[in-house]
Amino acid sequence: MSNAKKKEMIAMLLAGGQGSRLGILTNHVAKPAVPFGGKYRIIDFPISNCVNSGIDTIGVLTQYRPLELNAYIGNGQPWDLDRLFGGITILPPYMKAEAGEWYKGTANAIYQNIEYIEMSKPTYVLILSGDHIYKMNYKMMLDYHVQKGADCTIAVIDVPYEEASRFGVMNTDENLKIYEFEEKPANPKSTLASMGVYIFNWEKLKTYLIADETDKKSENDFGKNIIPKMLEADEKMYAYEYKGYWKDVGTVESLWEANMDLLNPEVPIELNDPPWKIYSRNGILPPQYIGENAILKNSSISEGCNIDGVIENSIIFPGVTVQKGASVSNSILMPGVTIGEDSMVEYTIVAADTVIGSKVKLGAGKETLPEGSHPDISVIGQNIIIADDTVIPAGAMVGESIAKKESE
Repeated sequence: MSNAKKKEMIAMLLAGGQGSRLGILTNHVAKPAVPFGGKYRIIDFPISNCVNSGIDTIGVLTQYRPLELNAYIGNGQPWDLDRLFGGITILPPYMKAEAGEWYKGTANAIYQNIEYIEMSKPTYVLILSGDHIYKMNYKMMLDYHVQKGADCTIAVIDVPYEEASRFGVMNTDENLKIYEFEEKPANPKSTLASMGVYIFNWEKLKTYLIADETDKKSENDFGKNIIPKMLEADEKMYAYEYKGYWKDVGTVESLWEANMDLLNPEVPIELNDPPWKIYSRNGILPPQYIGENAILKNSSISEGCNIDGVIENSIIFPGVTVQKGASVSNSILMPGVTIGEDSMVEYTIVAADTVIGSKVKLGAGKETLPEGSHPDISVIGQNIIIADDTVIPAGAMVGESIAKKESE
């Protein structure tokens, strides 16, 4: 690899997190591999943003349940990243001469891959999270970084004050120069939340990563260690304000909301956007079939589906079957799901390849709620079977098959 070409900026995509707040949806897959929006995976968004921004060298750092994510990314062909120089590279933890270890934190994950980064001799390194839904031009952010003469630029989004304590918050002066960083503060001084998108001057970042590894008390984390240390050293750090749609889909509620946003014309997240396509790996499936009993309202139906029931305000992934008499509303059915006859599915996420029997009620039986709210979201796990006549209440999380009860 000594003949690798120099790159102005490469991207390192952190995709190793477990995503425990998504519950059973990440029992078998890493969070960035969770299906989203009818035909995508969450990781499609940062990868597509890179490609659309002209970044052709991406390292994807995997650790938790990497098998499906690795298979999905493959050689990078769907994103035009199957290249001789650069392209996309899976970077799991690995054994070294003395020993090997898991990634201890976000900064340690980058530290362990210094050798990979050095192959491209980049001037700048873009650090990304693999669990956010947004469309962003990183080239514009790099231009801003260069214009400011920054050592580090952090993308931020203005959030409501009551939500700011969920994020890392940047306190800045009138020129957006960062003078303080607060990690999930109880009483935030600002509403500029970090999006988990950083641009660093590589040589500067490398110095801090190496120093951080010698600090035995460090958690080897960007938010907790690297950024505070750079601020303490008075490095030039700026916030880059992003004005578009951005959603952290780290919880069941936020994942459901982000999917439903795709069905709301008033929410500015457009997937049918030729100048800024979101690319994905898709199987070859036949066209969907809409039966004579089907009724469809404000829903996304993907290829290979067989629909003979009622679908309203829902996201339906490829290869789903909804049988006669069944109704699905305000729900997400991931690839290969079957909904049996006369079943009712409301405010539920059903993971891939699960079979729901006949006359099943999912997410049913909730009391009247205040205007603007909705029932708790039920979640049914991947590749399980729910027997006929089963009733699963709102907010339940089911990770194992439910067999039919013996008659008394």
